[in-house]
Amino acid sequence: MTLEMLDKAVRRVPDFPKPGILFYDITGVLVNPDALKFCIEQMIEKYKDVKFDAVAGVESRGFIFAAPFAEKLGIPLVLIRKKGKLPGETYQCSYSLEYGTATIEVHKADIKKGGRYLVVDDLIATGGTLAAAKNLIEQGGGEVTDFFGVIGLPALNYKSVLAPCNVTTLINYDGE
Repeated sequence: MTLEMLDKAVRRVPDFPKPGILFYDITGVLVNPDALKFCIEQMIEKYKDVKFDAVAGVESRGFIFAAPFAEKLGIPLVLIRKKGKLPGETYQCSYSLEYGTATIEVHKADIKKGGRYLVVDDLIATGGTLAAAKNLIEQGGGEVTDFFGVIGLPALNYKSVLAPCNVTTLINYDGE
């Protein structure tokens, strides 16, 4: 598997969710075991010498990449969920979307004061969701040092939103 082969596994869906938008669909990667394995192997290679106390996966596709990564490195997996999905006491953060707002949560018990976290999602666009995830972890006294996404859309300027943290993506699309 190569990055070129991974790129071919990413589905492009024109005019979704609205006319004029080209949607990069990660499900083409998920139905291809070699492509999924390649993503996890690339994550492990990138971060094998970096010490994280946990990895936080963003609902829902971030879970898919964060879980095997956490298992391979033997570190905890923390779930960043949509509001109302976690049964315990949570930290919450609301953020702006293109049309409205959203709120995400994390269990307070899952965030360790002074802990170092990698936050994982499938695609990084504007960086708004990941910035909100960082806010959740910081509410608990943790530190986000890195963000990872399989796909990045750098034209949407996510690096400035997520600075000064390190941001890694396997594939970047500036538009097609």
